[in-house]
Amino acid sequence: MSETTDPRVPTTPLHEVPAWAVLERRLFDATEEAWRLFSARYTGPDGRILHAGGFEHRDGVDDLYEPFFNWPAFYALGGSDEVLAAAKHHFEGVTAQLTEGGMLTGEYENGYDWFHQGESLLFFYGLCAADPGDDRFAERARRFAALYTDPAHGNYDPARNIVTAPHNGARGPLPGLGTEWLTYPASLDYMEAYGLPLHGLPGITRWSDLEDPAHARLMGDELQRRAAGDTAVNLAATSLVVNRWLYDGDAASAAWVARYVDGWRERAAAAGGLMPDNVAPDGVVGGLHDGAWYGGHYGWTWPHGLHSVGMSTLIGAINASFVSGASGARDDGPLDLVRTMLDTALDHAITAPVTETPFSLRGSWLERLGPHAAEPATLVPYRFGADGWFDFGPLQLDLPTWLWWWTRDDADRKRLDRVLDGIPGSDEVRPFRDKVEAGHEGPWLAFLDGSLPDYPERALSMALGQLARRVAVMDAEPVDPETVHLHFWQRANPVVTEVLGQLITGTPQTLYNGGLPFAAVAYTDADRGRPGLPPDVAALVSGLDRDADGTGRVELGLVNLSPTHARRVRVRPSRFGEERLTGVVTRGEDGGVWPGPSTASAGRAGMRTAATLPLDAPDLLVELPPSHRADVVLLTAPAGSAPRHQQPRHQHHLHHEGARP
Repeated sequence: MSETTDPRVPTTPLHEVPAWAVLERRLFDATEEAWRLFSARYTGPDGRILHAGGFEHRDGVDDLYEPFFNWPAFYALGGSDEVLAAAKHHFEGVTAQLTEGGMLTGEYENGYDWFHQGESLLFFYGLCAADPGDDRFAERARRFAALYTDPAHGNYDPARNIVTAPHNGARGPLPGLGTEWLTYPASLDYMEAYGLPLHGLPGITRWSDLEDPAHARLMGDELQRRAAGDTAVNLAATSLVVNRWLYDGDAASAAWVARYVDGWRERAAAAGGLMPDNVAPDGVVGGLHDGAWYGGHYGWTWPHGLHSVGMSTLIGAINASFVSGASGARDDGPLDLVRTMLDTALDHAITAPVTETPFSLRGSWLERLGPHAAEPATLVPYRFGADGWFDFGPLQLDLPTWLWWWTRDDADRKRLDRVLDGIPGSDEVRPFRDKVEAGHEGPWLAFLDGSLPDYPERALSMALGQLARRVAVMDAEPVDPETVHLHFWQRANPVVTEVLGQLITGTPQTLYNGGLPFAAVAYTDADRGRPGLPPDVAALVSGLDRDADGTGRVELGLVNLSPTHARRVRVRPSRFGEERLTGVVTRGEDGGVWPGPSTASAGRAGMRTAATLPLDAPDLLVELPPSHRADVVLLTAPAGSAPRHQQPRHQHHLHHEGARP
């Protein structure tokens, strides 16, 4: 592959400045102001979160890492060097804080379910990808992954190919579910919305039955007894191992991921294709649940069903597909696990308004749908229990969106469109934002399809409003250490990246329960030798396509808003180098008509030009003179080499006509 020769990419003068570019750079500037305010107000000199007394006694550590989960992503998009330094500082401070509270061993979670471990590790994965040259995080990545790949730690049984407990981590497989649910009474009103955690226990068929102390003890005893062996959400642990593999291509790590995911594929195939959620310590599906394929911790019955099982299964399937591409053609077969569960849910759907259903996750959907919540929608069952499918709600868009984004397969897109068609107002830009910072997949997809051309302006305006509201929340809610909600810092996090990620990298928001930070397009500031867009530069991915043979096309616009400084940016068609460039289609104007003589009242546009340039390289250098833009179509193919965490490479300056010294 060529590493040093770059074709000249023609550029076009900015006769008019696109509004999306101005809004995008304004969002960068506003975010820089806001994260500094958050750090100054809520964190101490060593980086820990202030006023978090009592948090150390919680079962999981996710709530203290999550307020910073997208700060490394913001840096990788083009945020300041200072935001990366702050993110690392807060990681170190929170890690020390949690270690003092007895919740970490060797800097890692003592043991918890992977629904929550995945949430806490987003911050860690983002830091590893943003700065893979930091040896501290590389060492952690290897050490943390070994907790699962090395059977000596007890978390993984290679003979039965299972993770050995629902709660697992630095202290190995932990017995039961901790001390919180030794009994499970009806007075646990914060859990009532999710219903009974286990079905089929004698005398317990509804929540009120737990008012009987004997029934509450029975439920607690059974929860503890059945908390052994593997559960579906443990598939999210594959991200921990893939993150380690990305440093050096460790073959044993890739093999572990492939084998572990294949084990779940075999169990699903034996059950007719639908993913089971539990495996007993002896390796038998349903061994602790009277033979049932459902009922595991954070599984199909309780508490979230498709939300938790689907998320972790999708993460595991993508990771298995990802590592398979290192040795040849990528195998997307693991994604059949996700296809089957989505199709099963859709085939059992009903049509009804969200306002008229007792959906356990309806609160967030009422905010997302707004006035459309009262309109008929396609509602799928999220959960399965002793009486069959139940808990009907709209199918969350991140699952079918990521499935299509990963494969770009026509059948996966048809499935996604089926979901979109069943959600009223799915292409509207609505100003909600929760802790996962997702949910705007519908209008973004409409933009990529060409039916919502003003999405960039509307979405960036919305994102600026989201940020403004978070700053207002910080001003309006003084933190009282005695009463502050444990999720306050997540709810106040002002760093906004969903829309930036969509527009700049062509990628949905990272899967929140432990997905890795993939991207369709990544950037390097060629002059500073660091990830992200240079100052003043805005980027817009307006089209994504891929053929069955793996060749693809990415439509990209780059704008330099500076009237005085030239900028140079390297464009790479993947985050981890899994794609390479095979060519670039360029568009521009011929020279000689810009800016025109001073005697003219306006500059005159030149003749439009277009050319297809062959290329065989990992990335492309684009030089942008002051107040110019470049419009290209990146032609891509699988790289044929193992993906890695990418270090920015320096490149000697290539002179561009019209650039100022």
